[in-house]
Amino acid sequence: MFKGFTRKGTFVMSSLILAVTLAGCGQTATQTPAATAPAPTGNAAAPAPATTPATALKGDIKIDGSSTVFPISQAIAEEFMKKNKDVKITVGESGSGNGAKKLIDGEIDIADMSRKFKKEELESVTTKQSTEAIEMPIALDGITVVVNKKNTFAKEMTVEELKKVWGKDSTIKKWNEIRPEWPDKEIKLYGPGTASGTFEFFTEAINGTAKESRSDYTPSEDDNVLVKGVAGDEFAMGYFGFSYYKENEAKLNAVAIKKDAASPAIAPSHETIEKMTYVPLSRYIYVYPTKKSIALPHIKEFLKYYNSADGSKLVEAVKYIKLPQAQLDKNLEILK
Repeated sequence: MFKGFTRKGTFVMSSLILAVTLAGCGQTATQTPAATAPAPTGNAAAPAPATTPATALKGDIKIDGSSTVFPISQAIAEEFMKKNKDVKITVGESGSGNGAKKLIDGEIDIADMSRKFKKEELESVTTKQSTEAIEMPIALDGITVVVNKKNTFAKEMTVEELKKVWGKDSTIKKWNEIRPEWPDKEIKLYGPGTASGTFEFFTEAINGTAKESRSDYTPSEDDNVLVKGVAGDEFAMGYFGFSYYKENEAKLNAVAIKKDAASPAIAPSHETIEKMTYVPLSRYIYVYPTKKSIALPHIKEFLKYYNSADGSKLVEAVKYIKLPQAQLDKNLEILK
């Protein structure tokens, strides 16, 4: 099991270091095979045996989509391939929108999504692939609004204040335009690109309409670019998934969110996201296989592992919040 995890760099397991080379920023990403590595040694507890003998499973699995879901799918792919030597899994992170398109076009077997499939996307899968896309929640996440570590004034903000900053017609340029007592300093903004499910969820939750946002900010499908941007500018602001914040907590501050002026400020945390009290930015994140792909034994067993106790431990190892057992049971029932 993981002892630590560095995004787009090195996965650190007990006695195990896996180098993962990823594609650069933009709307597309090169799918990167998860490397096969030796079993843990020393005092590390070995993962439970696969439910199907390793020699019984063979084939490729192609996954692409959300950069938020990427660390989970990559971690689970690593462990699954160690148990099943003849299964090769590639995991890309071109954004939820591109993941949906690739599933529709039959280019991948599973789409990683930080939002739900839209009705027209589900219909397109059926029309073009003669199968159905299956919705499968795999973890809980909370979109986190972040500022530089030196920023000690913006400890909390209301939804309305965030809308003033991020709204489509926003003219906010400086912090003191949000609150007069805040500094007369320019705000540098960083956020996901338009193909991102995080972008869609945030704009709908904060601005009221999905994909409606000011465009004069630095966008990237690579969350590490956003982290670096905010960490490097004392007066910057950005947003991305909770796990990326936790991984960079030493150089970023999370902004607590107030639903309205009369509501308490709620900071993102394991507890507030799990209980969905971190509103309106708590959410489920998903994988979407198709019925056709689930019919293949190696993909079905991979998804069973994704929803197993070991899978849940990996979800937590990469700093997401695992699903309640009842939801895992529903997912496993689908696979029957």
